[in-house]
Amino acid sequence: MLEVKNYNSSILHEISFSLKENENLIILGQNGAGKSTLAKVMSNLITNDKVELFGRNISDISDYDRAKLINYIPPKLSIFDEYITLREFLELSFVSNVDNEKVDKIIKLLKIRKLEHKFCNSFSSGEKQLLLLASAIIHDAKITIFDELTANLDINRLKEVYDIFNSNLMQQKIIITHNLDLAYALKYKILFINDGIIEFFGEHDEFFKNENLKKFYNDSIQKVNNHLVVNL
Repeated sequence: MLEVKNYNSSILHEISFSLKENENLIILGQNGAGKSTLAKVMSNLITNDKVELFGRNISDISDYDRAKLINYIPPKLSIFDEYITLREFLELSFVSNVDNEKVDKIIKLLKIRKLEHKFCNSFSSGEKQLLLLASAIIHDAKITIFDELTANLDINRLKEVYDIFNSNLMQQKIIITHNLDLAYALKYKILFINDGIIEFFGEHDEFFKNENLKKFYNDSIQKVNNHLVVNL
């Protein structure tokens, strides 16, 4: 369970909503709306006392315990050691003991064996996104927040990521994205934020009605025969 209670800042205004345990969420909104800031509030990367995780105020939870409860995956990979390899990075993703068998399974699942012993800093932008996903699966927090994970992935990889998001490989997922096709396909609950204010929080089917798409996207997109179509 996650609950945000009336969080206010210079960027976010009167933010309040809650998720039940194992309820997944898509966060949508224009550039600069406050999506990443909200993610950092939920994970306490921006320190606050307005978030509750599984009945505990986030300000009262130790760093170690919080790491087991919630994990924020940033939009870009940052490496502290330019010579760290993919396998070494994944080994560091465990909260406690390293499980090399699990590392092998994730490398196989994501088809990144050829990268296993290469330096992470040499990867393409798409390969770095896959590394972040692999790390998140290994970390296996109760709630994982992905901030624009799919931005640099090609179509084939996007389908693979969709299948992972749609599986039980991770527990509760919160996904920030500009990809409306992905948001529509996943059928998670939707939170739409604009200028730091929540303008919609509710069910997938309600958000993707044409009247709401018109309201939030200014006639730039509509649903036709259960497909999203961009009005060019």
